[in-house]
Amino acid sequence: MKRSILNRGNLPALVLVFLLLLGWQGAAMKVNAAYIIPSPTQILARLWELRQPLLAVHLPATMQVTGIGLLISLALGLLLAVAMDSFPLARKALYPIIIASQTIPTTALAPLFVLWFGYGIWSKVLVTVLITFFPIVITVYDGFQSVKTEMVELLATYGATRLQIFCKLKIPAALPSFFSAIKMAVPMSIIGAAIGEWLGSQSGLGYFSRRMMTQLDGAGVFAPIVLLSAVAMLLVAGIGWLEKRLIHWRGEL
Repeated sequence: MKRSILNRGNLPALVLVFLLLLGWQGAAMKVNAAYIIPSPTQILARLWELRQPLLAVHLPATMQVTGIGLLISLALGLLLAVAMDSFPLARKALYPIIIASQTIPTTALAPLFVLWFGYGIWSKVLVTVLITFFPIVITVYDGFQSVKTEMVELLATYGATRLQIFCKLKIPAALPSFFSAIKMAVPMSIIGAAIGEWLGSQSGLGYFSRRMMTQLDGAGVFAPIVLLSAVAMLLVAGIGWLEKRLIHWRGEL
């Protein structure tokens, strides 16, 4: 019963995607210039032709950058969120710097990271961290702050310590915000990795897309982008599934 309801709920999105792809296919056939606007069928065919280098070489390289960058962002973001929630002075000092870090264009810093760290993995990891740590910090911090003051005071009157209040009240309250942050950070981390590879790399899907552009292969440019999108959607769906299993009380609210 739930599965049929879910399928009906997804029907509008599926219809819209189908119509968009149909319009894209028609526009590409009308232009008839694959190096400018490749059709969806041409992209899928090219993706199948390039499956060996994409899946065996470039996708693992991009996922390695994404994974390392996301782990660093998680550690850094959670640490900053806890510090800002626990110490008002830390919030006043860190919050403006965190906001300012997002005003710097990533495309301006990425070439500098390449100059400083070379074409290795760490220049791309830094780009990924720069893009992803912000939503984690802000969203988790807001989750901590969403706890009502009355609840904190009630536990304090029962003799609970600050650590007990944090573990038993604030962490459960911030879990939905944490998962929302992860679902935002995963696609952004993939984008960050691709940007870093595009601007300076020797492997990865971003690098492969740029290489196809130099060859005027429009379908080849879009093929790794489609693969990245599919991987991002699968990862977000997996995180959503895990969220439903861990935050079982959310549906009861």
